[in-house]
Amino acid sequence: MLASEQDHYYMGLALKEARKGIGRTSPNPCVGAVIVRDQTVIATGYHKKAGTPHAEIHALNKAGALASSATLYVTLEPCNHTGKTPPCTKAIIASGIRRVVVGMEDPNPLVDGGGNSFLQRHGVEVLSGVLAAECRLLNRPFIKYITQGLPWVVMKAGMSLDGRISYQPNQSGWITGPDSLRNAHRLRDRVDAILVGSNTVMVDDPSLTTRLSHGKGRDPIRVILDTHLNISEAARLLHLDSSAPTWIFCGSEVSPDKIKRFSRTGKVVVHQVGCGTDGRVDLREILTFLSRAGVISLLVEGGATVHGAFLSQKLIDHVNIFIAPIFAGNSGSPVVEGVNVSGSDKALRLHNVGYKRFGEDIMIEGDILYYPS
Repeated sequence: MLASEQDHYYMGLALKEARKGIGRTSPNPCVGAVIVRDQTVIATGYHKKAGTPHAEIHALNKAGALASSATLYVTLEPCNHTGKTPPCTKAIIASGIRRVVVGMEDPNPLVDGGGNSFLQRHGVEVLSGVLAAECRLLNRPFIKYITQGLPWVVMKAGMSLDGRISYQPNQSGWITGPDSLRNAHRLRDRVDAILVGSNTVMVDDPSLTTRLSHGKGRDPIRVILDTHLNISEAARLLHLDSSAPTWIFCGSEVSPDKIKRFSRTGKVVVHQVGCGTDGRVDLREILTFLSRAGVISLLVEGGATVHGAFLSQKLIDHVNIFIAPIFAGNSGSPVVEGVNVSGSDKALRLHNVGYKRFGEDIMIEGDILYYPS
């Protein structure tokens, strides 16, 4: 059965609902639902937080008896297993819903087509794959998390026309303008964690919090890479009044006494991990740790050495680069260090590229395309 124009329209409304949950549902996906009867929307819902009712349940509760013989549009295949909440499929059948239109099948092995099949076996008409590409795009962090056991990693940087992120080495200072800064905070609001290296902490002394108008932002988990645990105990991010924790990842050779000094405030947790061949903390081990802790999206904000390490190890999925219309000169730090490219055929490229303007700055974003070694 082919999807109608109306099916696409109502699935678009369900996607709009799903986007309301961006940055709030981890480790669950963002899901939206719309119930339609006699070509009229009678209820909507979206998944708000892991452990709370799913989008379908919110919509069904709003619809009540009107759900009988109606059509349910949902961006992700309804679950057919009991996790922190009961199966949505049983609630759909009990409501009398006649038809279910699904955006994408759930890549979770616990679901993976089972929800659609269960509904069909109980007499519910199911149409799957409507606006599937848009639904997958929305939930790329969840898809990577559930299929690879790693978070979706976004590299973010602000730079000059000549590729500098600072005017002088080891010196703080904004390159891009205030409009780009506001959007950077919106990016923070949409991810589970934000990561920087120890040099960024020592030079910029950042807070790594989310600062949006009217206090609407949510702080991500702050992740610091500090192989030798050299940052100052007075660093701002170690003493924040924030709902999100600060996690420092250091090497296994750091002494217990040194770790204890950083942990005594109760606001910081130090994790020891192995080191790679470069002598720095193992990035893949850290990403695996974050994934197991329920982090499915990570924003990497630098600096240059950290960007280079993530790119060299092919750990970046998406890039957001803000470019200011200025030349910073030769003295500043580059946006990336430690990435060697032998020629254009080996260059790291973006695809699915998008461009946006923020004040006088231009943001380029896209997915990283890695070439075989």
